[in-house]
Amino acid sequence: MEEILELKELLLKGDIKGSLTLVDELEEMGRKDIINNIRSYAVILLLHLIKQQAENRTTRSWDVSIRNSVLEIQDLNERPKSKGVYLNSEELRGILEKAYPQAVNKASLEVEEGRYDSRELEQKVNRVKILNQAMNLINADD
Repeated sequence: MEEILELKELLLKGDIKGSLTLVDELEEMGRKDIINNIRSYAVILLLHLIKQQAENRTTRSWDVSIRNSVLEIQDLNERPKSKGVYLNSEELRGILEKAYPQAVNKASLEVEEGRYDSRELEQKVNRVKILNQAMNLINADD
C-alpha cells in the first residue's frame, strides 16, 4: 500500500503528472494480478481436460473442477464498472497457451497414476482440441 500513500503525497503536492503515472502503474499491477489469477485457474481447467482426454473418461470431481475453474475465470475477467472484460478472446487464448505446459506437467503425475512423463503425455493428447475446448467453455454464456 506504499503506492497509495505515495499517490496521496503526489496529489497533496499538486503533482498531477506524477499522480497519473502512479495511477497507471497501479492499474497495471492490478491487471497483472488478475491475469495471474486467471492463469492459475487456467492450469486447473487444462489439467482436468487433459486427464479427461488422456484417460478417455471423466469423474464427477473433474467435472466440478472444470466448471468451477471456468466460473472463476469468467468472474475474474469481468470488469464490473464498464461491463467489459480485462482480457479479450485472443488474450485469453494466449493465457491458456502459456498455462498448457504447466498443466501437462501436473497431469503427468495423475494420468494413469503417473505412467507418462510430460513429453509422452503431450503426444498422447491433442493440444489444439484441449485449448479449443477450454476456450469454448470460458466463452459459453451460462
